[in-house]
Amino acid sequence: MITIDKIAFSYPEKRDVFDSLDLSLSGGNIYGLLGKNGAGKSTLLKLIAGLLFPAKGNIEVLGFKAKQRYPDFLREIFIVNEEFFLPSSSLREYQMLYSRFYPRFNEILFDEYLRGFGLDKNQKLSTLSYGQKKNFLLSFGLATDCKVMILDEPTNGLDIPSKSQFRKIVANAIDENRTFIISTHQARDMENLIDPIIILDEGQVVFFEHYETISKKLTVSKEKEIDGKKNIVYAEPTFGGYTVVRPNDAGGETNINLEILFNAVIHSREKIKEVFSA
Repeated sequence: MITIDKIAFSYPEKRDVFDSLDLSLSGGNIYGLLGKNGAGKSTLLKLIAGLLFPAKGNIEVLGFKAKQRYPDFLREIFIVNEEFFLPSSSLREYQMLYSRFYPRFNEILFDEYLRGFGLDKNQKLSTLSYGQKKNFLLSFGLATDCKVMILDEPTNGLDIPSKSQFRKIVANAIDENRTFIISTHQARDMENLIDPIIILDEGQVVFFEHYETISKKLTVSKEKEIDGKKNIVYAEPTFGGYTVVRPNDAGGETNINLEILFNAVIHSREKIKEVFSA
């Protein structure tokens, strides 16, 4: 569905963001894109959406070259950026103006999503809070029935009920013909939703695994002291001791939260590679 082949990209007067990045994404998944500030997450999403253009390499989405931005491509992709502009029109007027660009737009679903977020079509977009505007854009994007949904920090600015509603509607909206890519720093908000997990660091994909594989390869424990005789992948201080990541030698699936996984990959990359290549 999405193929990224050895792309290079840099901003003027800044270091290269990507030098030779490869990535392949298939349908039916909610990909979680994690990385430190400046790792290139937002840039990658804009490249996939055709909002930025690689200096080298190629990006194909649904058989289209993203940089060519053909109408048949644009009607199958919807991006919610972390920063965005909305007109001062009402929600209803926005729908009437922009839904015509998406031939499968489902007004019944749109109304359902809006009700779930406590929004009314007669409201003016200019009167909505930042979080409400995000909820509106998410509702509109899902109602387009497009095949690729790109969400950059979607839970920033959302209250707890809205975060819960967000997870619910995204989980219900995925099917084998759709792909979601969610970039986030709010790892806890995305647990039990995003899978596979992609981690960017220094312009490269340094980790790309399904949650099932992760749970079979790693185990996490809380320990008062670190036993150096046991194989430690990563450890960080916590209240009353340490949170320790080790290879899962027991064989069964274990729970590992995304924040610990991210820290382990970033700070113990070589040890993580050894575990997952074994």
